Amino acid sequence: MARYLAELYLSKTGSDGLREAAARARSAAQELTLEGIPVRYVRALFLGEDETCFHLYEAASVESVQEAARRAGIPVERVVEAVEIAPGRATPPARRPPGARGGAP
Repeated sequence: MARYLAELYLSKTGSDGLREAAARARSAAQELTLEGIPVRYVRALFLGEDETCFHLYEAASVESVQEAARRAGIPVERVVEAVEIAPGRATPPARRPPGARGGAP
């Protein structure tokens, strides 16, 4: 499954409900999974200075994440695929265009 960030505006004063929103997001993801649409809620990140919140999901598609957010009552502005590179881990292989061949030129 790919990772996706669901982004939304969240004022500093509105961040009080972030824990509850994360609990709803986790519950909605579990509900979808039980319905045969695998979605896993990973965590939330709040950037107070920017008044921006990100909810990180693992899912098969943007649409799955959008549905999970809708069910959780989280008004996301956009959902984008995210690539996470952890220190000490190999980077994922670069994607080659269809028809491209590997090896030396």
